[in-house]
Amino acid sequence: MSYNLIGYGIFITVIVFIIVVVGKICYRNGNIFVAALIPDHLELCQQINKSLLVSYYLVNIGYCAMTLIGWENINNPLQLAEVLAVKVAVIICILSVLHYLNIFLLTNTIHKLIK
Repeated sequence: MSYNLIGYGIFITVIVFIIVVVGKICYRNGNIFVAALIPDHLELCQQINKSLLVSYYLVNIGYCAMTLIGWENINNPLQLAEVLAVKVAVIICILSVLHYLNIFLLTNTIHKLIK
């Protein structure tokens, strides 16, 4: 069996776990955050949060699929661990940047709309 196939299996398992867990946490806590920004429009807040969750899933699924295409040939277990660490770390960093960018944009946009 190829180390690439093992790597794909491990990568997809770890990334699906991260995407689902982080998505649920952000969705649950995002309702409170968005509701605090627009207190009089709870239905709008829920729709904004659902839209953020859908876009979060789409961006992550797309990026993970693109990441799988660009893997080099893995020849040994050490190289497998290195490739997995780098691929997972890049996706986690991208998630954190997107999360803070969403908070920044939502906060600034909502405050401009309210005023």
